[in-house]
Parts: sequence; structure tokens; C-alpha cells
Amino acid sequence: MRLGFNPHKDEPQQESDCFHQVVVPVYIPNEEGYFKDSFVILQYCLQSLFKTSHQKTYFTIVNNGSCDEVVDYLNSLYHKKKIQELIHSTNIGKLNAILKGLTGNQFTLITIADADVLFVNNWQEETYAVFEAFPNAGAVCPVPVFRKHFHLTSNIWFKYLFSKKLYFRAVKNVPALTKFAASIGWPWLDEKWSDTIGTLEASNGKIAVLGCSHFVATYKREVFQELPKENSKFKLGGDSEHLYTDFPVIKSGGYRLSTYDNYAYHLGNQMEPWMIEMYHSLIEVSKKENTYLKFAVLKRNRLEYLFSEYLFKKILYFKPIKRILLKSKGLTPTQINNFTS
Repeated sequence: MRLGFNPHKDEPQQESDCFHQVVVPVYIPNEEGYFKDSFVILQYCLQSLFKTSHQKTYFTIVNNGSCDEVVDYLNSLYHKKKIQELIHSTNIGKLNAILKGLTGNQFTLITIADADVLFVNNWQEETYAVFEAFPNAGAVCPVPVFRKHFHLTSNIWFKYLFSKKLYFRAVKNVPALTKFAASIGWPWLDEKWSDTIGTLEASNGKIAVLGCSHFVATYKREVFQELPKENSKFKLGGDSEHLYTDFPVIKSGGYRLSTYDNYAYHLGNQMEPWMIEMYHSLIEVSKKENTYLKFAVLKRNRLEYLFSEYLFKKILYFKPIKRILLKSKGLTPTQINNFTS
């Protein structure tokens, strides 16, 4: 039996005054073994977000089956209004947790970040600068990474094949790039590839790095119109990141780029002294009014998409042609050998 009239019936939803959403899926089932430092790292991740983000940022945290200590911590952040949205679920997998965070919201920009990322000052400003300088940018990572210049970038190479705007330049921040390599257990990367990186220059002189990692990246909203219809079959890995965060950028007509300098750090699962020092060096962002920014809407060119992804990509990966291209883009014979080995 129902008595009375629900006062919220037919009431329009109130729009958020935020334009940038950050979604962080969290899975910390315990504090042992692999996860021994994960809870502490999560706290540094979220606190760095709070310190460095402007007030028009909407924080969505998805607890993906974490232990009670983590649940209590996240609940306390929500009750203190540090985060706007907290979603609890069983362990449904990283990408499915992200999909829950995307549901029901309409923000211009959406950052998806792992729970082991330390954000540093100006990560938003520099990300926005790349979106503004490159209207076709669909995803921007605040961490430039080794050897991403040919990974899901054939649409960029197709457009700038004969342009000097696509060129290899010196790495802007070698220590930060080396820290990333070490964080994923690849310290040897520094030996061969830390001297140069594939870049794209905009008409206003802004430089971005080719390629985009998916451990932290900011996406234009229209990218997620290209998501698969079904949920991911993997709890972690498999083809989940490719299908749900990487390839939709290409399908929507977007470029995958990174900032030229480094504005976040991948911490991994083990705390180190430099991480604490880096966090304490952060300057809290003034919560003054942040101007709403408008970015060019991505427009997919179906013919260009088919040509670049199904024909040009095969040509691009043909080793003799790749070597010629790399030489034309500024690499030395030694660098070419390193980049094609």
C-alpha cells in the first residue's frame, strides 16, 4: 500500500557544476603480500588528487570488493565530502568497476586512474593545454612513456606522415620517465630509450608525446559512446583496457597523446621514500572559481578510420618502411636499431 505523493516525482535532476570527473577503482582485499602497502599508497593517491585538483572536479571512487579497513576509510572521505560519489560492489573486475563509475554522469572530461597514482601540481592544467592545442585529442595521459609512438597512433602518423610537426625530440624529464620504468619492473628501458621520444607539435607550439598509457588518462566524454555493449569478461588485464579505454578513442576519431613533461607518478605496490617526499612537496591548489573550459568535440571520419586502422597500420608496421620513417623523423641509426629491435 502506498500513502501520499512522492515529493520528488517528476522533479528534474540538478546538474553538477563540475565539468571534470575523476574515477578511481579500488581493489585492496587485504594488507598482506602483494597488497601489503596498497592501503597506504591509496591514501597518498587520493590525498594528492584532493591537493592538486580544482574545485570543479567530481571525484567518483568505486570500491571493488576491498577489505573493511579500506571501506571504512572511503566511507569517512565520503562523509567528510572529500568525494562526491562512492560506489561499493563485490569484486566485479577493474573495467566493470570503471563502467559503474561512468554510469549516470555527464561530464566534459573524465579521468580514469589506478589507485596507485600520485598526482602532482598542474596535472589538470597541462592536460587541458594538450586538449586545447590538439582538437583531435581524445585521451591525454599526464605521464609520457617509452615506446608508445606506434601504439594505437596510426591515425596520427597518417595525418602527419610528411610533417615536421611529428618528430622525435629529447625527453623532457628523464628521471620521471626512469621512475615509471622502474615502477613496472622495467629498469632496463632507461638504457636504450631515455634519450628521445616521439612527439607532436601543435600550431601554437605546444608539444605532446605520441601515445597514451591507460593507468591514468583523461578522456573526452564522447569517447565512451564507442564502448562495447557487454561488460568485460576479465577481472584484470586480458583485452579489457584495450577494448574499453584504448580503442574507443580511435573509434571516436581521437588521438591518444601524453603531456611532454611528467605530471603524475605510478607508485606500484611498494612504498619508497621518494614518494613521501614528492607528496609533501605538493602545493595545495587554491579553491577559487575555475573557468569552465570548452573543447572541440570529436568527429569520426569513417573513411579515414578504415584506411588508417586497416590499411595504413599494416604499412606502418612493415619493418623496412618503419626504419625509413624513423630516420625521416630524426632518429640516428643506433636509435633506429633500438626502436625496432
